[in-house]
Amino acid sequence: MNKIPDFFYGTAWKEDKTAELTFNALSNGFRAIDTANQRKHYFEEGVGLGIKKFLEQSDLKREDLFLQTKFTYARGQDHRKPYNEKDSFTKQVADSFNSSLNHLGTDYIDSYVLHGPYSGYGIGPIDLEAWSEMEILLGSKKTKYLGISNVSPDQLLSLIEKVDIKPKFVQNRCFAKFGWDKEVREICKSEGITYQGFSLLTANLEALASPLITELTQKYNKTIPQIVFRFAHQLGMICLTGTTNSTHMEEDLNIFDFELTDSEIFQLELDSF
Repeated sequence: MNKIPDFFYGTAWKEDKTAELTFNALSNGFRAIDTANQRKHYFEEGVGLGIKKFLEQSDLKREDLFLQTKFTYARGQDHRKPYNEKDSFTKQVADSFNSSLNHLGTDYIDSYVLHGPYSGYGIGPIDLEAWSEMEILLGSKKTKYLGISNVSPDQLLSLIEKVDIKPKFVQNRCFAKFGWDKEVREICKSEGITYQGFSLLTANLEALASPLITELTQKYNKTIPQIVFRFAHQLGMICLTGTTNSTHMEEDLNIFDFELTDSEIFQLELDSF
């Protein structure tokens, strides 16, 4: 896929419904799937089964899809780890990546993401070792892009300063009360990094009830999620949704036939604080 899709379908917390929901998302028009090799919160193998079924029943090929998965440190895993946590972090990344290829039934990953820094503070030697192996995967064309998720502004700046290849993507939980992660988004903008926002709805229930959003739903004849996703898109984000409802899947993708005004964008950001 030459163009990175504007909208990703997120597969966390789907468990035994993962294959079915991945298939449904693709059938409803999603072309980018986000997952992780972290059995605690994701069922990556189920994602692969859903992709396989979709490709068998459609005219599309693997290269028409954008697949993003993640390496997760042992502290974020349960007992079902895709590597031996006693091994070096270099080997853990390599083993997790190869396991992801097997789960997803592919020979390359479009975007490979570090699923959060090792520590809540700074970027340390462990992160740099893991990232170095990710850079090797990029150099060998086993992945096209690198990314990092769950990262603070200071950590992002530190990573950019310390690595040879900076991330193409940052994926963060996006809170309205923090200006929709404005500080991280501004770093991304200045560094040419694409921001991916998740939990745009579930993390912001209070903000979604604002009179302004209600007014905009009436003005544009759109749902609350459509207004939020359009707003995020116009801020320059790639949006993630994990809806399990097929109607909502269709609605979420139907945000490109209208445009919020600059003043509406400004007011939505302002109302967040």
